[in-house]
Amino acid sequence: MDPLSLEQKMAQFHEFFTIKHQLNVNMIPVADGFQLPSLDDLVSQMPYAFKMASEMSSIDAQALRPLRNLGEHAQDLTDFLNHQNKKLDLMMSFILQQQDDPQHRYQSVEFGGGGLVLKSDAPLEDGSIVELKIFLTEESAAVYCFSEVIKSEKVDDDYHIYLLFSRIREEDQELLVRASLHMQTIQLRARSKQQNNDSN
Repeated sequence: MDPLSLEQKMAQFHEFFTIKHQLNVNMIPVADGFQLPSLDDLVSQMPYAFKMASEMSSIDAQALRPLRNLGEHAQDLTDFLNHQNKKLDLMMSFILQQQDDPQHRYQSVEFGGGGLVLKSDAPLEDGSIVELKIFLTEESAAVYCFSEVIKSEKVDDDYHIYLLFSRIREEDQELLVRASLHMQTIQLRARSKQQNNDSN
């Protein structure tokens, strides 16, 4: 099977919506000859805090859904559960912050379900594989995966490293998609509020 061209990899990268947003990301280049793990092996080597955060995120999404059918009497219960959930989110955020190693920390320029772009002071070799820990603070979640460097682009005094996800769990990819759409909503609300303030 012929390797994909840069254009094909960039097309895969842009299959998903991306948003310009800064996230803390730990990036660690892997050793030469590294073989990508199977999805089962990826899960087994994933830090436990990441598994726990992913489970909590999927439980959150499912737990409140049945309450919508209970009508107005469910509002107080929903509010109570949301407050409890907020406390758990704060605790989960604290636990995940312990996984963020400043020695390997980079800032994202943009991210989405297909990959992300990191700001770096040096380029990386195209085709090289890196281990990523992506910290989604606003979602009280984090993603562990492997990515391929598809392009290093000089931008001002930095390089933008384009990374295509090459081994990621489906639920984590969905989490990144939800997070990117959530961040877009927040940005649009902030922009609308600013425009209203400017017009008053």
